[in-house]
Amino acid sequence: MKEQLINQAFEYAKERYAALNIDVEKALTELDKLSISLHCWQADDVAGFETGNGELTGGIQATGNYPGKARTIAELRADIDKAMSLIPGEHRVNIHAFYGDFQGEKVDRNQIEPKHFQSWIDWAKEKGYKLDFNSTCFSHEKSADGFTLSHRDPAIREFWIDHVIRCRKISEEIGRQLGSKCIHNIWIPDGSKDLTVDRLEYRQNLKDSLDKIFEYKTNDDYMLDSIECKLFGIGSESYVVGSHEFYMGYGVANKKMITLDAGHFHPTEVISDKISSLLLFAPEIMLHVSRGVRWDSDHVVILNDELQAIAQEIIRAGALDRVHVGLDYFDASINRIGAYLVGVRATQKAFTQALLEPIAKLREYEANSQNFERLALLEEAKSLPWAAVFDYYCLKKGVAVGEAYIADIQEYEKAVTSKR
Repeated sequence: MKEQLINQAFEYAKERYAALNIDVEKALTELDKLSISLHCWQADDVAGFETGNGELTGGIQATGNYPGKARTIAELRADIDKAMSLIPGEHRVNIHAFYGDFQGEKVDRNQIEPKHFQSWIDWAKEKGYKLDFNSTCFSHEKSADGFTLSHRDPAIREFWIDHVIRCRKISEEIGRQLGSKCIHNIWIPDGSKDLTVDRLEYRQNLKDSLDKIFEYKTNDDYMLDSIECKLFGIGSESYVVGSHEFYMGYGVANKKMITLDAGHFHPTEVISDKISSLLLFAPEIMLHVSRGVRWDSDHVVILNDELQAIAQEIIRAGALDRVHVGLDYFDASINRIGAYLVGVRATQKAFTQALLEPIAKLREYEANSQNFERLALLEEAKSLPWAAVFDYYCLKKGVAVGEAYIADIQEYEKAVTSKR
């Protein structure tokens, strides 16, 4: 009976959208192209699998102690598999360098190799996933004072330069084996808690380090580099070396992809308004979809105004093939796999709405300076039956529709994570 109701609601939605000259089937075809990159660090509270103490430093903090976090690579992969089984469409997995399969061996960051991630590649092949990658420039003795690629000590900078180059080589091998470009993201924690005098020196150091990193030429068919900014962080409240202005300038000058994290700006500043500007000057954009709450940048994504605006800007610009979407949050206060589902589905819902927007009529109104009509249609579009379309999409993809996934997560918790 439920399937019948979902189909009936979808047929009504098709008719309603057809009246506005919107092809729902075409929108679903486009939605199917949205491949979201799930961040592995949500399932284990950003602990990684190095043989260290697992203490987080460098502005990274996971709060909460909800039971059942992944403790091993096998548990982490099982949790990601569970999440993937409840998400419609085909998606990616984003891993950090300190999640390597080190087999209990102590491998320092400047010694990691593709072999340490071969089991991840094999797992991805088996499951049909694609992989993205990140350098890990935090939670290490050589980042303890808050500086890495911008450090005053040339030897410290050299260590992190070597690490990032190795990460780029690993990303290249991932992309080669999986037949899909692996996006390698560079974020560093460099900054100061209090007033800083030599701001230019640190930024000059960072520029020089990046120049050395990119001297190694990778194959663009296998991997792409992206550089990520931040306004402030825990322990870097007064000064962050890799600011938005720094990375925007460096990215445009060197034709590098720029990562925009929704939680890395001032609480009253949004990234949705930056997308159209960057698309004019950067080859591609990487998004880390997150949700800032006051000073904390990494809350579980929900379907709020900014997420909807991000999706709208991408679709209105016709840039779905130039903007890569990944998640970046870590909440240890709730069921971690449930956090995946809430965030991914919220992102998919935002894109569903954007793809079903009556954009042709809205553009016509705007071109004719019919501002009342434009505003009125934008408001009416909010209550169009997009949810019925997303329910139908889930049904056709063979995953739980609506809130039904809650029971699946509860059952997995009862059978698996509660026993950890």
